[in-house]
Amino acid sequence: MNLSLSFIRGMLAAVNPCGFVLLPTYLFYFLGMTSGAKSTERASIRRALLVSAAVSAGFIAVFLVIGLVTDQLTTWVVSNAKYATAVIGVAFVILGVAMLFGYKLPIFTPKLDAGGRERTVRSMFVYGVAYAVASLGCTLPLFMTVLFGTADREGLFAGLANVLAYGFGMALLVTVLTVGLAAANVGLLKFLRSSMKYVEMVSGAFVLLSGAYLLWYFWWVDVQEESEPITDAVDRYQRKAQTFLDQHWQPVLVVGVVVIVLATAYVALGRRRGDDGPASEAVPTSDVPVHADVSPPE
Repeated sequence: MNLSLSFIRGMLAAVNPCGFVLLPTYLFYFLGMTSGAKSTERASIRRALLVSAAVSAGFIAVFLVIGLVTDQLTTWVVSNAKYATAVIGVAFVILGVAMLFGYKLPIFTPKLDAGGRERTVRSMFVYGVAYAVASLGCTLPLFMTVLFGTADREGLFAGLANVLAYGFGMALLVTVLTVGLAAANVGLLKFLRSSMKYVEMVSGAFVLLSGAYLLWYFWWVDVQEESEPITDAVDRYQRKAQTFLDQHWQPVLVVGVVVIVLATAYVALGRRRGDDGPASEAVPTSDVPVHADVSPPE
């Protein structure tokens, strides 16, 4: 079993040409939606682990579902995947405009208070599904090779092991970037809270531009089948990222595992000590307006 090759393919799936812009968009969106959250460092790291796990689960779930259907349906999905790029592009344009105008779309906007963790996970799972759908045309053929090619040659167990390696590669890259951003977010917490409106606006603008790019990509690359300067420039950056991951996957794997293990241990230690409960995520008492029933003096 060539698990290392499947792991590399999984990492490359996170920076695939079709959905390359969705990775930084996800990170900017995560930064925007957490910039106003009042929480401890452990709570931020824990949230990063949950959110990245949800995005990765949504991404892999799409490929597993499609990979397990008939070859005929899979071929149809691959041939029509370009239209998914247009649909995701329109959705991101709508989401970006909503964020710029201060509106929070209930489907996409997670609540980050102590009572909204489940909704956070569900929302980012949906993002992972959108990420995968936009990436189908570029990543599904490689995934099918991992799933069915290995299973046909070496058996079902080998095929499943390679699929796990593929999913781990994608999840590792997404998780490390999210945890790193969460740590930086905590370090810049005072600045981000004081300029939360601007952070959210930048995040919304980035989501809007990403949606516009997906529509641009759909028109020129998928429909017109031509190259032009904008998509060519993004493609160059994407190829550089793929080349780096392909040539340095061993240190990326080691660093990624260390980061995830340390982050998980850090969160677990806080829970054991009892210093990272819901109370730590609550809004401080001084920030909560008190409505006292005080009668005016007679």
